[in-house]
Amino acid sequence: MIELRFHQELYDGFAIDEAVKTYASYASTELERDGGNYVVKVTATPESLASGIDERTLCFELSNYALGLTIERARG
Repeated sequence: MIELRFHQELYDGFAIDEAVKTYASYASTELERDGGNYVVKVTATPESLASGIDERTLCFELSNYALGLTIERARG
């Protein structure tokens, strides 16, 4: 399990939620708020691990997706 923290002033909550949904078939996740952060706990599924997708790479991809959506929403 890897814990990702996204500061609410930098990331859009909707974008994080959408990123989690997009990668749902690759990982189980837990979302929560902690002060000024959105916290996402990511655990790769056994199928993902068996196909060579490690949790670290999965977290990088999920984070990049959330950032991209945040930027798109900010440009409006």
